Amino acid sequence: MSQADQGGRADSGGVAVIEPRPAEEGRDLFGIAELAEEFGITTRTIRFYENKDLIHPARVNGARVYTRRDRARLALILRAKAIGSTLAQIRHFLDLYGEHGEGQKSQLEYVVSESGKAIEELERKRAMIDDTLGELHAIRKTCIDCLKEL
Repeated sequence: MSQADQGGRADSGGVAVIEPRPAEEGRDLFGIAELAEEFGITTRTIRFYENKDLIHPARVNGARVYTRRDRARLALILRAKAIGSTLAQIRHFLDLYGEHGEGQKSQLEYVVSESGKAIEELERKRAMIDDTLGELHAIRKTCIDCLKEL
């Protein structure tokens, strides 16, 4: 199944970006199967995040019922996982928000700090990869030149 079929798309760098399929306007409650289909994930994945205490669906007659807030949290979880965040980082980020959004500034400051660290780490890794590629190109060229002489 392609990324587009799963409710996502690739950004210009080829990285998967989670984008939910549009939900019905005005809906406040969602079932687990609806969210799974909307986000292109399995119901098991949603239950995993529930077990990790990242989303908190209500129960109606034994069935999980998710609110718009749960849906928004799930979207944030999936986006954070797509860029390599750990569950601990995601939990911290979600906890900063608070019950009524009172921690939005702290949340944004956390994202600025963590994304800066991630950018620095990726740039360091890219420099190492560039160095390794340069070495491999040089070794390959030397070997090709040696083969021509044989």
